[in-house]
Amino acid sequence: MGVPNSRECNYYHAPDAPLKIFLRTRNEPLKKERPKWKSEYPMTEGQLRSKRDEFWDTAPAFDGRKEIWDALRAAALALECNDLELAQAIVDGACITLPHGSLTESYDELGNRYQLPAYTLAPPINLINETSSESKQSEGTQKQAQPPVCREEFQLRVRLSTGKDLRLTASLADSIAVLKKQLEKQEDIEVIRQRWFFSGKLLTDKTRLQDAKIQKDYVVQVIVNVNP
Repeated sequence: MGVPNSRECNYYHAPDAPLKIFLRTRNEPLKKERPKWKSEYPMTEGQLRSKRDEFWDTAPAFDGRKEIWDALRAAALALECNDLELAQAIVDGACITLPHGSLTESYDELGNRYQLPAYTLAPPINLINETSSESKQSEGTQKQAQPPVCREEFQLRVRLSTGKDLRLTASLADSIAVLKKQLEKQEDIEVIRQRWFFSGKLLTDKTRLQDAKIQKDYVVQVIVNVNP
């Protein structure tokens, strides 16, 4: 019998396979409290959404099982909407173990470990609440401050999450929205299924190549969602 908060060894030996050992942690019910954290710089709601989307889009590609990542994302959303019962049901349905009663650290039934950063579970304490008027004023200021753009065309290198590399005809003045449409026409990938990244950052539709400092020999990554 295990001691509270201790780990118990579980053994699984498949036919003609080496002996596998993994650890099972004590499971705690999900707690309502969410982590409190402060961003290095004041962050807007849009920036927070982009940061979260970038994490959820890229995390399954590194480790763990996609279905577990999807369940954790759904549970995090339910928890943020203060629906603790739904979040717990999602966790239980996916056989996810919470050793500390928090989504920050969890394990699946195969012993794989999953860690969620604080920004996926709660907004920062220095979050900036944007209003429509402030957004319009900010956009106007940005337009006035934008430097002259270069219209010279070049071949932009694009790497799809499917493993395919290709090139698109682009200029530094082109926005990501324009390039998404070009990729849709060239590869039959719907715009809604495309998420563009450069240097680990999500590129919004209004971002121009010049704004992101993307040049001729740089590679832009595009994650293609199977289900938009």
